Formats: sequence, C-alpha cells, structure tokens
Amino acid sequence: MRPLAVIGNVNVDLIMGPAAPWPQPGTEIIVDHDELRVGGSAGNTALAWMALGTPFEIAASIGRDQFGTWLAASFGDHARHWPVHGESTTLSVGITHPDGERTFFTTRGHLPLFSLEDVFAVLDGERLRGGIALLCGSFLTDKLVEDYFALFDWADRHDICVALDTGWPLEGWTDGNRRAAASWLSRCRIALLNEVETTNLAGVSDPVEAGRIMQQGMPADSLVVVKCGPKGAIAIEGNGAVTHVDAPRVAVVDTIGAGDVFNAAFLAAYADGKGVKASLEAGTGVASRAISTHPRRYEATQQKALA
Repeated sequence: MRPLAVIGNVNVDLIMGPAAPWPQPGTEIIVDHDELRVGGSAGNTALAWMALGTPFEIAASIGRDQFGTWLAASFGDHARHWPVHGESTTLSVGITHPDGERTFFTTRGHLPLFSLEDVFAVLDGERLRGGIALLCGSFLTDKLVEDYFALFDWADRHDICVALDTGWPLEGWTDGNRRAAASWLSRCRIALLNEVETTNLAGVSDPVEAGRIMQQGMPADSLVVVKCGPKGAIAIEGNGAVTHVDAPRVAVVDTIGAGDVFNAAFLAAYADGKGVKASLEAGTGVASRAISTHPRRYEATQQKALA
C-alpha cells in the first residue's frame, strides 16, 4: 500500500442540536443531543483512517490549552511531534438541524498559525516517497497557504501525489479565491471537492462539466472526484473516462465531516491499488455508515444490502 498522510486543520467540534427554527435573539432552547469531538477536515480524515486500520501520518498543530492537550491525546503517537502554538485551540460549535444540515460558529484560534515548518516537523519526505498526501483546510490555514508552492515542490521531489480538498472559502468563491484554488490545483494530481464547491469554482452547474473544466488546469493524468452527497460520487479521469457510483440510502443522523470520511476511505482504497470505481464505492459506503450511526461506525454500507 502506498504511504498516506494528511496535512491541515485539526480542531475541536462541539456539536449540538437539532434546532429548528432558529431561536430568537436573547432566548434559550433545549436540544436533545450534544457531543464534544475531534473536528477539522484533517482530524476527521485521520479519525476515519484510525477506525479503518489504515496506516497514516498526520501533520497538524494545536493551541496551548486544555483543548489542545485533549486533541493530541485523541491521536496518541500520531501527535507526538505536533507543534504547539500560543493561541487558543480553534473551536467550532456546530448546530444541527432536523434536515441533516448544520450551521457552524468557528473561532480563528491556532489554525492560521499552522506553517510549512510545522509540516516538516512531522512528515519525512523519504518515508512518504511514492505516497499520497491529502492537503485540506486551505482557507483556514493562512500561514501554510503562503508556502503552498514550496510544499508542492517538496512533494514533487519525493514523488508524493498531492490530493486537495480546499473546503469552502469563508468569503465564498470570489474571483481571488477561484484564482488561488486554480493555482493550487495546477500542482495537484487529485482533487476531492463536493458538488457545490466544484460547480462554484468552475462557474457551471453540471458537476461533470465542472470537473472537466477544473481538470484542464491540472497535471496530465489527474483525477477529479466530485462528492455529491446522497447522489453518490463522480470521478473524471485524465483520459476522459467518467465513473459514477450511487450512495447507499441511509437514515441520516449527522452529516458533519461526511466529505472528510469519504476522502479517507477513497484514498485508503486508491492507495491500496483499488480502481477508481472500487475507491468511489469505498468512499460512499464508509461515509454513509458514518453519517447514519451514533456513535459513529466506519465499516462500509453496501448498496445491495439496502435495496
């Protein structure tokens, strides 16, 4: 199996809900569910790999507070070299809604301080040679973004395939954010974006067409994966082949981190030599199980079992 690593945002998530309608200012409501858990795209991906028994490395950092200590303890030996910043650890409060959607309130915290030096404090290029590194949380890790191209150069020197999941930009897909994302994708061999991100980035409504537009600016033989939630996932390969798989139908409990779990299962299968279709099926199956169980479970949900 090719080595795997994830680079990006790890923070604390406090999940509460469901809440509907949105409460009036100055009032208080009681909700049925609360959960304090590891969050952030990199954190969610790493948790899924841990549950799946997939070997991996994770480059992240934490704040100098109890939340940071708790996050590091959650990852054990994986976090032994994580840098500690003087700021508080980034915290997201997620309010869930009855339709499965959610609203986040997030502090800036330590994430903008995460740097290229922090990455190199954890990852060794020779150890990851020939592997895949997932880069995520782009619009939250300001200092690292400044050195993205140095990171891409490092990956190229060690034959590391970079997979990119930018996440949603806080200001939306402005012209500047589109240009930035396009420049990053020009150095990445795998894109892992959801349907809304893909279509907004490309400026067209059809996800396949949007994926092809994105791919035009990427290296030859690149792979674009579009995560379409309950509609499954689509892969557009460099040779023009398009593969679509349906998602198993499940009763949704909590969709937070669904795309990150998909990334983990997809990349684990892909790094293990599985084909594109089998990797898509792994991603949709594991993500479907995760969003429909509490506590979360990560074994794949099979479509045929729900027919």
